[in-house]
Amino acid sequence: MMKRFYKTAVAAAFVGSCCAVPLVHADDYPNKPIRIIVPLPPGGSNDVLARVLGEEMAKTLGQPFVVENKPGAAGNIGTDLVAKSKPDGYTLGIAPNQTVAVNPALYPKLPFDVQKDLAGVGLMATVPMALVVPEKFKANSIEELVAMAKAEPSKLTYASAGAGSPQHMSAEIFQSLTSTQLTHVPYKGSAPALVDVLAGTVDLMFCPINSALPYIQNGRLKALGVTGHRLPYLPSVPAIAEKVPGFESDIWIGLIAPAGTPREIIDKLNGELNRALKVPAVQAKLREQGIEVASSTPAEFDRMMLEDKQRWAEVIKRANIRVD
Repeated sequence: MMKRFYKTAVAAAFVGSCCAVPLVHADDYPNKPIRIIVPLPPGGSNDVLARVLGEEMAKTLGQPFVVENKPGAAGNIGTDLVAKSKPDGYTLGIAPNQTVAVNPALYPKLPFDVQKDLAGVGLMATVPMALVVPEKFKANSIEELVAMAKAEPSKLTYASAGAGSPQHMSAEIFQSLTSTQLTHVPYKGSAPALVDVLAGTVDLMFCPINSALPYIQNGRLKALGVTGHRLPYLPSVPAIAEKVPGFESDIWIGLIAPAGTPREIIDKLNGELNRALKVPAVQAKLREQGIEVASSTPAEFDRMMLEDKQRWAEVIKRANIRVD
């Protein structure tokens, strides 16, 4: 009886200690710098979010956030790095819908599984895009652009930041809904793509608003439409869905951690993230970049990643989209 009691007591103590470890860890967290992996090049919306929000979150968590840009393979390299990192809360990742919703439907053999290998911390922001053309381009509206494209199929060209990028996917949806054919000109990033649109070398582009806005305001680009809803700072530019019923394409960006990260740490990070998103100075900095703050719980963000992945899989199959 004493032996049986001893074994039971030891087993209970072991189970109790296992359950207590995450709680103790969460209480101590963080006690060293936290790195944020950005799977895309410096300077874009993902990079801005990591730096602005990391700086604000560090104020209350008491540890610096170190941003590391790990671009390559349409964001898959950096995202895979997060997926394979130790799940202790000290490696986080920026997750645009390109890497966690579009790529899983576009690339059949990814080295990571979003649902199995990653855990959502929370939604951070959305970034509208504008359908832009050079200042001397003949079309001044979506209707005129569609008419031009139908008159001479495949003659008009569009730039993107590469196969599978939000710019590419938006153009594919646009073509599918308007029964038009455009010629894709992929680049290694938004910056060189935008340069050629400004020069008139390429006819049009679905461009993140933070990059396009200065040129729209100075007249070098014409905005024919915007994704999502009308923007307060471009009130005369229609939402594309107003002219192309059913059009839905956007950029959203969230924060992720490796799967297995203790729930208490995920919740702590989510609370700090949502607090940072409400700081007026943070909102002002992001607004200057054309970034609209958004927030969620971890569970809501996990569900968002899954549902958007399913939506993009249907779009990709229906439009027969292939990576170059």
